[in-house]
Amino acid sequence: MTALAQQTVFEDDTNVRMCALTRTQRPREELLRFVVSPDGNLVPDLKQNLPGRGVWITLSRHDVAEAVRRKVFARALRNDVRPPDDLGDLVARLLLKDAMSCLSLASKAGQVVAGFEKTESTLKQGRAAVLIAASDGARDGRRKLMGKLRTTGQVDRLVECFASADLDLALGRTNVIHAAINPGGLARKFLACARRYEFFELNGAAQAES
Repeated sequence: MTALAQQTVFEDDTNVRMCALTRTQRPREELLRFVVSPDGNLVPDLKQNLPGRGVWITLSRHDVAEAVRRKVFARALRNDVRPPDDLGDLVARLLLKDAMSCLSLASKAGQVVAGFEKTESTLKQGRAAVLIAASDGARDGRRKLMGKLRTTGQVDRLVECFASADLDLALGRTNVIHAAINPGGLARKFLACARRYEFFELNGAAQAES
């Protein structure tokens, strides 16, 4: 089972769906659901609760592109819907928006610290539920904070898939490279959203290279 799936304990098969492209069964957390909107457009249903017939595709940029190329959506939905060629980019933007919205809410609630020194202090005090390192930040600072994170036994709480510019917008600051979120529901929600975005991008990249 992948790290993404391990975040949830599945008690029955209601949380398992089949990918229409690969025909493999996966937990819903590792899938994307798509539906046809009232105006006839294919839309990603990230909350997995929109009405109507849905089609499930593995949470992967590569698989979404393949589903478009092979016209999987039209067959699975029994509808002559034509998805946009940039469907993968659309999904990535929506997943990013979800994660940054969670981070922004946590910041407004006073649960986020930013900057190397404040982040380091939060880690030392054991009050960091999630450690954030910008993907375009210097490796040296990230390595130092990672060493402190390892002492807590919570290396899986590191998020490093977002660029500094995205973190800037979410936190309303400039040049955000390091940040930490205090324990709580918003931290858990952000981590889940971040893992979905990361899974979508990194899983897709790995498939494209294989």
